[in-house]
Amino acid sequence: MSLLRRAAILKATTLAMLLLSFSSGLHAEGEPLQFEILPPLPEPVTNNAVALLPDGQGFQLYSALGLEAGKTEGDTSSKAFHYSSHTGYWKRLQPVPGPAGRLAASAVVVAGQAYVFGGYSVARDGSEESTSSVYRLQRETGQWQLFTDMPVPVEDAVVLAYQDRYVYLVSGWHDLGNVNLVQVLDTSNGQWSQATPYPGAPVFGHSGGIAGDRFIICDGVRIEYPGDDSPRQFLPARECWQGKIAADNYRRIDWRPVGAHPGQPRYRMAAGGNDQDRVFFAGGAANPYNFNGIGYDGVPSRPEDEVFSYDFEATAWQCHGSLPVATMDHRGLPWRDGWFYIIGGMRNAQRVSAEVFRFKPAPAQTCRAGTQRISAPDP
Repeated sequence: MSLLRRAAILKATTLAMLLLSFSSGLHAEGEPLQFEILPPLPEPVTNNAVALLPDGQGFQLYSALGLEAGKTEGDTSSKAFHYSSHTGYWKRLQPVPGPAGRLAASAVVVAGQAYVFGGYSVARDGSEESTSSVYRLQRETGQWQLFTDMPVPVEDAVVLAYQDRYVYLVSGWHDLGNVNLVQVLDTSNGQWSQATPYPGAPVFGHSGGIAGDRFIICDGVRIEYPGDDSPRQFLPARECWQGKIAADNYRRIDWRPVGAHPGQPRYRMAAGGNDQDRVFFAGGAANPYNFNGIGYDGVPSRPEDEVFSYDFEATAWQCHGSLPVATMDHRGLPWRDGWFYIIGGMRNAQRVSAEVFRFKPAPAQTCRAGTQRISAPDP
């Protein structure tokens, strides 16, 4: 191991101890969440597609595509990385094929294989183009194989895996606007179908997760057209919807509205389900923003640090403390054995991060009315 690598690990370990100490101070009234720092990505990246693959007693993490530290049109990435808990380090995979680097893609693991969906590329003039391609990683060779194309290309969508076979793409952005579609891929044969449409305002940058046959979708950005010559507005969508997949028809979804989560609506939260009928949400930003982290209103966006969940059985929101590092610009929240993983993203001052950490939420507590953000300093 190089001296540089040893120094980086020592720095990460020291930082973890400091952050844990700070976190405990924030939660003097109850047990704090657990927090551990893992080896960082080879380079900073945000708005990257992430996924986790269980591997015996360990796990593998994947990060693909995204936006690099420069945060300009020329900093979209086609790079991909892989981490094994057995080796304890990241390695580079072959770049994801396609016409250019992309961001706002999504990743998921189904039946032991990692898939990457869509994303969008940015031209020099700032125009964006949605990508239809779905790639599957060949684990034996480390090569990406084109698996299929989305019927309607979307990015900034919520992607959910069901029964280790089906993948649901809920709403999202397509070229010039949001769609209300729920597109379903059967990974056993590569066939697409349409499920019951999303009943809320079509959105992008929303968040959600699945637990069993139930999932929840929250927030994101809706488009409002003033009706005169004024430009369209990108506004927060303060709404949450629960979907339940029918036992006899995977394309039929029973949608029901759910009360808003605590705090303000969020953009690009990290979200994911576990095996206990809950979906967890962490971080995000209250002010929707362009890919560089600057709000559509011209105000730089700030990351959040709160962790909360929706309990399907209790039909209630519950709070689980705060992360010691505020974070935003995420495409998922992989889960394994009680731990949730955050890979890259944006920190304070729109800093693109290579940091990787995991946390176990604090025991559930009733959310205080009018919960406000409590920010930890960004190291």
